[in-house]
Amino acid sequence: MEVDVTDRTAGGDLVVRLLGSVGLDAHDGAAGGTATAGPAKQCCVLAALALSPGKPVPLESLIDRVWGEEPPTTARDTLYGYIARLRRLLRELGREGVVTLGKHGGGYVLEVPPEQVDVCLMREVAGQGRAALAAGEPGRAARLLRDAAALWRGPALAGVGGDWAERVRDGLERERLGLLGDLFEAELAAGRHAEVVAELANVVAEHPLAEPLVRWLMLALYRVGRSSEALDCFTALARRLRAELGTEPGATLGELHQRILREDPELLAEGAERPAHLGFPMPRQLPADVGGFVGRADELKQLDALPLAGEPGSTPIVVIAGTGGIGKTALAVHWAQRNLDRFPDGQLHVNLRGFDPSCEPSSPSAVLRGFLDALGADAAAIPADLDGRAALYRSMVAGKRLLVVLDNARDATQVEPLLPGSETCTALVTSRRRLPGLQLRGGRLVNLDVLSAGEARELLAGQLGVERVLSEPAVAADLVRWCAGLPLAVSIVVARAAAHPDFPLAVLAEELRGASARLDAFDAGELTANLRAVFSWSCRALGTAAAGMFRLLGLVQGPDISLRAAASLAALPPERARVLLRELEAAHLVQQHVPGRYRMHDLLRLYAAEQATESGAPKELRTAARRLVDFYLHTAHAADRLLYPQRPLIAPGPPAEGALPEVPASTAAAAAWFDTEHECLLAAQETAIAQGMDAQVWLLAWVLGSFHRRRGNPQESLESWLAGVAAADRLGEPFARGWAHREIGHTYARVGEQAQALEHLELALELFTEAGDLGAKAHAHQALAVVLEFAGDNQRALAESHHSLRLFQEVGDHVWAADMRGAIGWFEAKLGNFETARVHCEEGLALCRRHGHRRAEAQTLDSLGYIVRHLGEYDQAVRHYGEALALFRELRHTYEEARTLASLGDTHHAFGATGVAVEYWRRAVTLFREQRRTADVERVERKLADAGTRSG
Repeated sequence: MEVDVTDRTAGGDLVVRLLGSVGLDAHDGAAGGTATAGPAKQCCVLAALALSPGKPVPLESLIDRVWGEEPPTTARDTLYGYIARLRRLLRELGREGVVTLGKHGGGYVLEVPPEQVDVCLMREVAGQGRAALAAGEPGRAARLLRDAAALWRGPALAGVGGDWAERVRDGLERERLGLLGDLFEAELAAGRHAEVVAELANVVAEHPLAEPLVRWLMLALYRVGRSSEALDCFTALARRLRAELGTEPGATLGELHQRILREDPELLAEGAERPAHLGFPMPRQLPADVGGFVGRADELKQLDALPLAGEPGSTPIVVIAGTGGIGKTALAVHWAQRNLDRFPDGQLHVNLRGFDPSCEPSSPSAVLRGFLDALGADAAAIPADLDGRAALYRSMVAGKRLLVVLDNARDATQVEPLLPGSETCTALVTSRRRLPGLQLRGGRLVNLDVLSAGEARELLAGQLGVERVLSEPAVAADLVRWCAGLPLAVSIVVARAAAHPDFPLAVLAEELRGASARLDAFDAGELTANLRAVFSWSCRALGTAAAGMFRLLGLVQGPDISLRAAASLAALPPERARVLLRELEAAHLVQQHVPGRYRMHDLLRLYAAEQATESGAPKELRTAARRLVDFYLHTAHAADRLLYPQRPLIAPGPPAEGALPEVPASTAAAAAWFDTEHECLLAAQETAIAQGMDAQVWLLAWVLGSFHRRRGNPQESLESWLAGVAAADRLGEPFARGWAHREIGHTYARVGEQAQALEHLELALELFTEAGDLGAKAHAHQALAVVLEFAGDNQRALAESHHSLRLFQEVGDHVWAADMRGAIGWFEAKLGNFETARVHCEEGLALCRRHGHRRAEAQTLDSLGYIVRHLGEYDQAVRHYGEALALFRELRHTYEEARTLASLGDTHHAFGATGVAVEYWRRAVTLFREQRRTADVERVERKLADAGTRSG
């Protein structure tokens, strides 16, 4: 069936015009006529909806298309106004029931037959024209293609601005040039050289760098006996290309130029099918574009930015690499379909089946045979050997602007014989490996990562329906999170949900909720829609040692893992572990997201853990887990000793054989290690709990304790110590139990649970008394003083501090005795005895400096700042606080840093420097907020509010 354009534009239908100024045409009745769609942004709304007729466009997408990345706060309200005015315009044209602008879920949809949108009609008619041309009906093809071209009334979306409109306009202009090229090809094939030569000359004058159009003009001029003008066209184009782009005409045009020079008689054959292709068939083997393609904006920009084939700096080889199910093929096909005009001589495509479990990877020889057939090679002349076929293939595509898509490649060896030898051709390769061999040949690498949460949600809504997703927003958010940005996982969820359209999404979500069964739920009943199968194809390509490393990485519960931790996990030297991780990285089974640190996709980690469990080696897995836990425990212990050498020495036993703990080179390196590995340390404690490693559980709580205190994270410390106390109680050793209860008591005090704190500290004192450990008892009394301070009982806190000091002096611990001198001074100050407090703190400060107790020195300086501030010595207070602040920063004690900043604000405010005070308070609030210290944030913000009121 053939579409007649006049049938669509002259009857009772309303046509949405985009190929020119955006508007609406209605052609019958008093209400008929032509109307623009209103202001530019309102036109943009209509265009955004009309380009996807009958398909919902989410509200956020509309806002993004109309206003770009920084919409005004009033964007939603303004958009609602545009929608209302467009509906009113439809009523005025009398077409409200024929063309409907409706709300759909979280967006809007323009319900209009596609053929009533001039862009869609153009594409439909142009497609019929191209089909007629391919079928050898050039006259009919020319008529249809001319009808399609006539739908343009000027630049597309004229008057509509913005990045989105510009991108659409550029794409439509490329379509128009391609359409004109096909039109003139059909006209010349029909023998209408003389009739179109003037029209062609005008079009080329408008687009002087469009080589396909120049080619048709040269051929038309030559066929009407104006060969010198045809040669002049070539010379003018060559001169312009050199001047503007620094390049030369393409090989196809160059060949036509040479044939005109030698007056090739074959060029005069009127009506010859596709004469300008000079006997070269135009293969069009690309699969259809993926419906509802989402995201990948950065990757598409990378591909779009590549110079055209044959231009200086062009890249004949591009590798799109990523893990299974990440969307490599979808990206390759989507980009290729959007850029067909770059490859006027055709597109070849093959699935190389590099990771297909149902068959062996495709042999290059067999693929070449298929390519040669598609290129029109004489079957009898195709060589039997691989080298001969590759040579013939390269000869046939030389000088052609051709795209070769090599999908699902296993390795560079499979790909290399299929690469065109000409720089005018582009090879687009997809693989689960990075194929470094192709990069050595100048290939560009495009690494594909997971979709963002927003993109995954858009993909889910686009395939499943916006209304269904919006009806269960919380469930949809869970589904997106569990898919972890993997497009294949989203597609499987869609397939499962689509199979039961009447079921709530919550039914499917329940299957995915448990991590152990999640991979079972990601199975839509086919090999290519089963995550386990897809992951297994990548794993089968691994060497034995790398496959073993992959399974062990399934034991890792942290967000990532360092090289040395991975070496400990596998009991391998770091360099050998690096080699195996490099193999996994090349297969996109792990990602080195920062130098020396590796992470795994959540679903891949589940698969790896499952493979580890199924390996049938529980003892080996437990031993590997022990090595990993011991790596973290012993490295953390070494780092803690560097950062806090005055802390009581509680050392773990020897690490498991094969573990390779580190010793940081400096206090700065130790602090940075804790910052980097904090989440991994918490995960290591979880692993130790799961494996029943009680000694490691409580010792990990110990090494994490001072880090949490420095960072002001008492809640995380409490959670860690709850596990630590339980583990120490199971061990039954008084030493471990006493310290565990002492630490959790101290932590309970910092979260405001004073009764719990006292209960644990009293038990700690009993255990230390039973063990006869006076030094430990001194630490328990010191912690009791802290608890009593938080409870507001400074008198008893002072008494406990004196008791602690006497015990430290009795056991000869001068370092902690110095600390307690400062503590006694602090509690005297809290009781209002400032002169007495000053004496104790100054004595304590001297002792702390003598024994190198930097943390206690900083706290004592802070106490002195508090004391002299209350004595009215503000300058001295600022000096003491400033020295304390510098020490806390050096020690990376961010909680105490925030408290001292707040105290500096109090001091400046006391002597009238409110502006300076406000700056200190603001810095303190920032740190407290980062530590989620809500009470401290509120306390300082009240001061800021009061200062603002006073200054007003």
